[in-house]
Amino acid sequence: MNHTQTPRLIHLPETDSTNKYLLRIIETEHLCSGSIVWADLQTAGRGQADNRWESEAGKNLTFSILFYPERAPANRLFAINEIASLSVKYTLDKYLPDMTVKWANDVYYKDSKIAGILIENAIMDGEISQSVIGIGININQKVFSSDAPNPISMTQITGQTYDLKMIMDDFRRIFAEQSERLNNACYDTIHSHYLNAMYRKVGFYEYADDTGSFSARIYDIEPTGRLILERPDGRLSRYAFKEVTYLQ
Repeated sequence: MNHTQTPRLIHLPETDSTNKYLLRIIETEHLCSGSIVWADLQTAGRGQADNRWESEAGKNLTFSILFYPERAPANRLFAINEIASLSVKYTLDKYLPDMTVKWANDVYYKDSKIAGILIENAIMDGEISQSVIGIGININQKVFSSDAPNPISMTQITGQTYDLKMIMDDFRRIFAEQSERLNNACYDTIHSHYLNAMYRKVGFYEYADDTGSFSARIYDIEPTGRLILERPDGRLSRYAFKEVTYLQ
């Protein structure tokens, strides 16, 4: 299938979930890679592990982008996480300092979460055939009322109000650059940039797994996305998502 036409930007006042809306569209209609569904309000927006994503109508960016990788093997799935989270971080870097990526793909301002990402991939014949990348970025919301532990928005940080379309345009350009890297199989470059962008990338911090709490530093991340932590005595531990918790 030819995915080289101009990407579309579909802007909706409301939908249940931009990921679901985009997946429904592509069942019957061709959209090219880089096309976006952007909703002012999601009535059933999700975060990781079916958590709800709180977003006040018209205040933030809640959208999903369609990506058709070119010949990306299925064992490189985590590279999709890497380019998505880097694209959000680099977009926000234009406006604010102190942005990092918290494994696996949250974007943090200092110790607070400013953006979340939910990716749904399809695999065919051993390759990633399609990715639908759902993104929520907290921009102009002043108060968060859910029990999410540490949300923050751009306007809470600076007191300014931001142009959502301008930030969206920045993201689209940066994501196009990052996806081109993936399509050119620059996996080592993508991975090194991801590691460099990581939250708490330097030094020892407290973590917890099913055996209790411990001190460790980030050693690496495997191509599968497993986090490798190094204890003070040099022992390495490997974790899949949700198998380890960052402690404050």
